[in-house]
Amino acid sequence: MKNKILSHLNNPGQLEKLYRNNKVPFKREFSTLYPELQGNVLADFWNERLNYESDEINWGTGRELVYVIIAALIAGFIAKIPAMFHINEELFYPRNTGFIFLPILTAYFAWKNNLQLKYIAVICGVMLFSLIYINALPASTKSDTLILACIHLPLLLWVLLGAAFVGNNLRDLYKRLDFLKYNGDLIVMTTLILIAGGIMTGLTIGLFSLIGFKIEQFYFEYIGVFGIASAPIVGTYLTQTNPQLVSKVSPVIAKIFSPLVLIMLVIYLFAIIYSGKDPYNDREFLIIFNLLLIGVMAIIFFSVAESSKTAKNITATWVLFLLSAVTIVVNCIALSAIIFRIVEWGITPNRLAVLGDNFLMLLNLVFITVLLFRSLTKKSGIAAVGRAIAIFLPVYCIWAIIVIFIFPLIFGFE
Repeated sequence: MKNKILSHLNNPGQLEKLYRNNKVPFKREFSTLYPELQGNVLADFWNERLNYESDEINWGTGRELVYVIIAALIAGFIAKIPAMFHINEELFYPRNTGFIFLPILTAYFAWKNNLQLKYIAVICGVMLFSLIYINALPASTKSDTLILACIHLPLLLWVLLGAAFVGNNLRDLYKRLDFLKYNGDLIVMTTLILIAGGIMTGLTIGLFSLIGFKIEQFYFEYIGVFGIASAPIVGTYLTQTNPQLVSKVSPVIAKIFSPLVLIMLVIYLFAIIYSGKDPYNDREFLIIFNLLLIGVMAIIFFSVAESSKTAKNITATWVLFLLSAVTIVVNCIALSAIIFRIVEWGITPNRLAVLGDNFLMLLNLVFITVLLFRSLTKKSGIAAVGRAIAIFLPVYCIWAIIVIFIFPLIFGFE
């Protein structure tokens, strides 16, 4: 793409054709070339065009608004199914929480990206089969394989959402990175929406209570449920139609939290030694330890996705390298604790699932850390780290499929 841009730099028609056929690669490669081209009238024009940000909020087309409203209502109705049809909430929500909004977001991106019919058929087939399968599993609150399937099913639905987001070229690693960035932006936007909704809820209930109306139960059972269910949908719509809303917030959050998490993690490791706690004999502590690990991994993924889109920052790369290295230590402790428990008390579905989760995360972390070190020694760029994460995403999907569909058969639905 770089060579094509340079060769057609004085041909506006060919540049426009290149841009329309490959918008994301064009913008990425042009941004890296522009410092050398600055001063060229056509290059300056394209730089302004690609980086122009409107101060006004874009509400999209009428069709998009109608879709979002209908999608939000559908998400709310799905969330209210237990109340409407008198279904046990303890059976419904663990199995179906992911189906409240993830399929709707998947449909949105499939529509936006004009996804080919064959991909739509595969995604719909997998989702429908997963929906029937998870609800057909034996109803038991003591089944470890059921709990594991419920935990890993949203990961599978999330990967299907990623497939719709990437579009018709599933091998496009940069679009996979864009998907990770979208998730970070969505978390920021959804959090802001929920905070605003919480403030509005407090004001509404307070105002009605002043005139003698107690609307708490009605408000939370209907308006609150619909609001929470639709928040990711509205957040997605806003991030896609107005990327400038969080485009500057997300990188700042990544830069602030990466060093803070690094400091916290180092202090935490020393605190573990001082406290005498260990994950080898304390099951609850091991669970919390693994949740911490997953959270740190998510921050690393998000930070790398942000860093790979911007100019190289040595300090940020060092922070990510040290954070990845410390996280490897945490992962090794957790992995050794799981192996210890398997050797001492045998294999169970939970231990085998967590062993696989931690092993995959360790492999991914080692890969990321090596590439970050190569970036620091100028043997490769930070973009290579992003590509490594993007390549590894399908591996997590395969493991989720094994845990969801194979584990219950292997362990007899125990």
